[in-house]
Amino acid sequence: MERFPYPDDALILAPLSGYTDLPYRRAARAGGCRYAFTEMVDAASLAHARKRSEGLLLRGAEETFLGVQLVGADHEFLKRAVDVLNEYEFSLLDFNLGCPVPKVARKGAGAELGRHREAALACFALLAERSRHRLSAKIRILDPGDPEPTVELARGLAALGACAITVHGRVKEAFYSGPVAFHVIRAVREALPEVQVIANGGVTGLEKYDQIRRETGCRAVMLARGAMGNPWLFRELTEREAFLPPTLREWRALVEEHVAGMVRLYGEESAMRISRKILHDYFRGRGFHSEVRAKISFLSTMEEFRSFLDCAVAAHAESYWNSPNAAPGAERRLRWEEI
Repeated sequence: MERFPYPDDALILAPLSGYTDLPYRRAARAGGCRYAFTEMVDAASLAHARKRSEGLLLRGAEETFLGVQLVGADHEFLKRAVDVLNEYEFSLLDFNLGCPVPKVARKGAGAELGRHREAALACFALLAERSRHRLSAKIRILDPGDPEPTVELARGLAALGACAITVHGRVKEAFYSGPVAFHVIRAVREALPEVQVIANGGVTGLEKYDQIRRETGCRAVMLARGAMGNPWLFRELTEREAFLPPTLREWRALVEEHVAGMVRLYGEESAMRISRKILHDYFRGRGFHSEVRAKISFLSTMEEFRSFLDCAVAAHAESYWNSPNAAPGAERRLRWEEI
């Protein structure tokens, strides 16, 4: 077994609740992603309603690396959830100590649990004792002015067997915006050479990717919101200046396959409802008029969706090609193609 779960320069798709299901991961893998996670799985839900939660654990036959992430703070639910996960094959079991959303924090889990080091370590110790999978953790910084509390949490996780720790460089209250405390992530990496430390926070393009690697010293980086609607980001960060953005035709083909995969998994009615937020991400920043994007919220069948895609591509703004959004170095850009 390798010492660390990821190779140098790994780009990892974060576990995103409500997003990183099997069709989402397949779209990301088409864009160059090799390392990915399921959606975040709530321990209480898995313990109480296993059948309803098992869909989150689906793994494609082609997925050579797939991690699962568990969130929770109740010891009994965590035990029962781990027992279920032990029946599945995953490359890694990650414990979430970084989710800032209120419905998670109100239960004392996620980033709220991460603020209480002894309680967090007690939960992680339970996972270490019961799980047959390799363990990692995802945390948030605890103080942007003082690295020590974050380092101490990470040190405790490492002592209990974490082989990797992902550090999101913002405090709980900042959610997903504002400056990333690179120096705190660097402090964790320098304090724990025996553990693979993965940097996370604010990577939406090549410039920010180079910055987080330079400032933190981390080789592996986790992508989250920056990959929403932009599965090509993985290839862009790997290929750098040689990267060719998708053409409108290539963009359309992947978007259509992503939604078709959701229909196969969830059925048409549910898939079209769930896909709306994902489609808004795909359309953002790529030269589509707001009047076109507004129609996404009313799509209810695949026939409507395909017709909408035809119209959206036909109505794509010609002015986009002369805008800064299409220039080399811009994020989420398209490539011109004569049709």
